[in-house]
Parts: sequence; C-alpha cells; structure tokens
Amino acid sequence: MIPIDDSPLCRDGKVLILAFDHGLEHGPVDFAGLPESADPERTFEAATHPAVTSIAVQKGIAEAYYPSYEDDVNLLMKLNGTSNLWMGEPDTAVNCSVDYAAEVGASSVGFTVYGGSNNEIEMVEEFREAQEAAREYGLPTVMWSYPRGQGLKNDTSEETIAYAARLALELGADVAKVKYPGSKTGMEHAVQMAGKTKVVMSGGSKTTDREFLQSVKAVMDAGGKGLAVGRNVWQRENPTALLDSLEKVIFEGASVDAALE
Repeated sequence: MIPIDDSPLCRDGKVLILAFDHGLEHGPVDFAGLPESADPERTFEAATHPAVTSIAVQKGIAEAYYPSYEDDVNLLMKLNGTSNLWMGEPDTAVNCSVDYAAEVGASSVGFTVYGGSNNEIEMVEEFREAQEAAREYGLPTVMWSYPRGQGLKNDTSEETIAYAARLALELGADVAKVKYPGSKTGMEHAVQMAGKTKVVMSGGSKTTDREFLQSVKAVMDAGGKGLAVGRNVWQRENPTALLDSLEKVIFEGASVDAALE
C-alpha cells in the first residue's frame, strides 16, 4: 500500500475528490437542471478551490481541459466507465491505461468495480492490472467500490457497504469510494472493514446543503477520510459556497451549523 498522506490526493490525510465523470456514466440528464454545468471548464475552475484535493475525469476531458489547469488542480484519471445507454448486467469498459494516465499528468487513478455483478471476475482482473501498473508509477488507486447486480437486493445496506470497503482493502486500493449506508454506525463498520484503506463517501444525488453536510459530518465522525462529490457541488449555481462549507467539515472538524454560517 502506498503511503498516500503526503501525496497530491490528500491534504492533512483527508480527501476531497471533485468527480466529473457523470457525462459518460449518466449522460446529459445530469446537466439538465443547470445547463452551464455541462461545461468542464466550469468544474475545473471549481476544482481550484483549496478544499479540492483532486478532480476525477475521464480521458477525453483530461486531454481537452487539464493542460490549462495543471498548475492549479491535481488530476485523478478515471480508467473505466460505461454509458447509461448500456442495459446489461453491470459492467464497465476500460477506457484508459495507467501508462497514458501518467503521460497526461495524473497524480492518481480511479477504477470502478461492481462487486456482485455477473462480470465481477473480469472487472477484478482488470483492476489488478491497473493497480499493479499504478504501483510502478507511485500513483494512488481509488476504487469506486459499488456492489450491484441482479443478485444483490440492497446496494446501500450496512453489510453491503462494509463488504464494498473490504473488497477495496483486499484488492489493494488505497482509497475506497463507497455509498453512504445511511448512518454513522454503518459507516463505522465500513471503516473498520477497510483497515488501512481510506474510506470516502460517494456524494450521490443533489440534496440540500444541510442534509448533505450532515451526512459528510457523520462520515468524518465515523473515521472516514473524506468525500468524492460531483452533483452536490457542480449542480449548484455557486459551487464555491458549498466547497467552503465542506472545507470546514472535512479539514477543520467544524459542526454543520458552523460550516453553514
């Protein structure tokens, strides 16, 4: 395992990834409520906020926009992803190699694994190749650990999220990006199962500032190390305001009320 506390992925041992891979994974529907949010440059500008430790994007976005921001943001290259047009059992295509991610300037890489899918074996083998290649470059690996598939009844239960965190540890991820299990207790269980792998919460669908910050605070209080957030930041008309609040909760340990002031 890479000691990542001093890597560009972390700040004071904490993580705040601004994720912008939704255009591939979800499509234009995610930008419908705020059309200007489809502009990658807008999110790259938001990623210059001191609270953001990395921006996570797919290869095409990185090629087109990262060169203009390489002095101000850290690039997390997402190596795989599949469109919402795909209707089969959960699977994802490998769209970028670690070698190419390093060439573009990535300081970390991300990889989705759908544990429980009929395609799990293939995906884990692909993750192995990516993780071992990333080790050669000294790049931390973030696993989007999302159990799902026709045999999984509840992908956000406490036991499922704890299993997701454990998969990340067992397979060699430095950071596990998991969904919020709905309670501080559930997140504590996930953190325990993850061992030395850092656990961060997936931001999920847009909600109110208070509701979102309350879940982030619960994650931090449970021993989580931060957040990988997309829509809850860039779907807002003023992304900076929420990033200011997130900085207080994640890096300063502030209460939700103090962060909202």
